[in-house]
Order: sequence, then C-alpha cells, then structure tokens
Amino acid sequence: WLKSDNMHHQWLLLAACFWVIFMFMVASKFITLTFKDPDGYGAKQEPLILTAVTKVEEVHVPEEKHWPEGFQPTGKAFSGSLIRQPLVHMERLELLRNVCRDTALKNLSHTSVSKFVLDRIFVCDKHKILFCQTPKVGNTQWKKVLIVLNGAFSSIEEIPENIVHDHEKNGLPRLSSFTDSEIKKRLNLYFKFFIVRDPFERLISAFKDKFVHNPRFEPWYRHEIAPGIIRKYRKNRTETKGLQFEDFVRYLGDPNHRWLDVQFGDHIIHWVTYVELCAPCEITYSVIGHHETLEDDAPFILKAAGIDHLVSYPTIPPGITVYNRTKVEWYFSGISKRDIRRLYARFEGDFKLFGYREPDFLLN
Repeated sequence: WLKSDNMHHQWLLLAACFWVIFMFMVASKFITLTFKDPDGYGAKQEPLILTAVTKVEEVHVPEEKHWPEGFQPTGKAFSGSLIRQPLVHMERLELLRNVCRDTALKNLSHTSVSKFVLDRIFVCDKHKILFCQTPKVGNTQWKKVLIVLNGAFSSIEEIPENIVHDHEKNGLPRLSSFTDSEIKKRLNLYFKFFIVRDPFERLISAFKDKFVHNPRFEPWYRHEIAPGIIRKYRKNRTETKGLQFEDFVRYLGDPNHRWLDVQFGDHIIHWVTYVELCAPCEITYSVIGHHETLEDDAPFILKAAGIDHLVSYPTIPPGITVYNRTKVEWYFSGISKRDIRRLYARFEGDFKLFGYREPDFLLN
C-alpha cells in the first residue's frame, strides 16, 4: 500500500512538472508571437515608428550651436511637422559655405560687395529683412510681399503691376541708398534671403522674356541689345532674323563678354550669375530658396522671417516651378558642345554653389 501511494505521488509530481513545462512553452510562444513576429502588421509598423522617433531625437532637433552660421530662424517656424524644411535649408547653406571655401572655384564664386550688388538688395526696415533680386525666378512676387510689409499698400492685390518695378513709387529702398555704417549694420543684423533656379533654365527664361515675347514692352532689348550681340557673335552674317538663342549663348560664354555688358548697363541683371548679383560668399544669407521647390520654400521663408502672420506669398500656378528638362534640352540641341561648355564654364559657380547638376547633354 505504501509502495502504491509513493508511485501515485511520483505520477502526480511528474504530471505537475509536465504541466509547468507546457505552460512555460505556451507563454514563451505567446511572447514570441506578440513581440517578434516579422510578418505581423503591427510588428512591421512598430520598428518604423521607433526609428523615426530615434532620428528626430538624434538629428532633427539639433542644439542651437549646430545651426549654420547666419541661420537664425525667428517666430514659430519649427513645429514637429516642419522639421524637414529647416534641414533642407541647413544643407543648402552648408553646401554654399563648402563651395565658397573651394579655392579652385574662387574666381567663379567670389565677388566684391559693390554698388552693383547693393543695388540688387531691397530693404524692409520695419521687419528687418533684406531681399536680393535674382531676375527670372519669381522676384516680382517677392517684391510685392515686401511692398506690403513696408506699408505702401495694404495687400498684394492692391498693387498695380506698373508700380512693382517702379522703384521711385513702390516704397522699396535699395541697400545702396544707405551710408556705409547703415549698410554694415543691416547686413549683420537683418534676415537675408534670395531665390535661385537651374542656371540654364533661367537663361532660357531671360532670352524668351526679353528677346522673344517682351511683355513689358522694353524695346531696347530688341532694338539695341540684340543687334549688338548679333554683330559680334553671329557666324552667318547673311542671316537677317532676330536674335537667336545660339547667338545669346555665344555672347554669354565669351570670356570677354564684359565689354558689351558695360554698354548694356544694368539690363544685364537678367542673365548675369547669382554670384555677381548677390555675392553669396561675401554676404551671410539666412535662407536660399529654390524656384523648383518654391511651394515649400515660400511659406518657410515667411515663417523664418517671422512675417507669415502678416502676408502670404501669392498663389503659384500649378506646374510653373517644375524644372522642364525637355525644354532645356530642346533649346540647347542645335548649339555646339564648345559653346555650351564655355557657357557652363561661366556659370559653373552657380551650378556648384546651389547644388544644381551639370546638364546631361554636356556629359554625353
């Protein structure tokens, strides 16, 4: 009887052990399925969320000392949903600084802060803003924004088109109108920005606007400037047609173009380099917007300058800022590689400073 009772207890103990082992296996399987199943929907999402949070903590919220020199955002620009934008602009400024340090490109990236440059920079003292004009990248709209901020008109819609570029009536002083000490003060303390665009596409826009369509009726482009370029740079002297893009490219790519530029005066601002217009290696700009991303850049600039609650950038028509590769290739298709290379050599600083890729048709 005692022997039978001992065996009974042994079987109970063995069964209990099996039961504990079984429960442990079930619990282990449950834990595995819950936390480590790579095919489960929740498990696939969770690591992505954790990764995103980790990146925000490590990269997207830098300490103040990590912001690029001259980039001092103001106002309420950087809520969580806008974190990506500051990083884009930080990268642009970092690229600019690195290229400015490249001694091999010094002749193409550096210029003096001359009266020509100071004439391009418009001033809004009320909100401490400087805007450098780079034609053919939507500057008319930025002028309207500053005109409203300066108080000449209460809204953009009220500004007559003929007033925007009339610098005696639009209420936009140029930086050149101030004394040397006042200029230095504004350059050191104000929010400064300008807009760039693919350099070759900008040249096409300038050519079409001034020599083909000429919507503002500026006859000197067709009747004075175009004949001067044709006389110097047209290969076939028997042709009587107006200025062709090929003539324009040959003029721009000529290392000795400046003797004509002097004759043309300030009209050349529509096709000179960004370097010559705004001296980006000499002046520490706060933001550099890109025409190709203007839908994002315009609101960002207004926020960074602390004026987004006062004025909005005018509505951008759909597709107008998109880089048109087909158009660019078509315009350059009938031009010799030699002339294109000479043109690129002049504008190489603009390509490198602002992150634009060398055109494919130059690489083939």
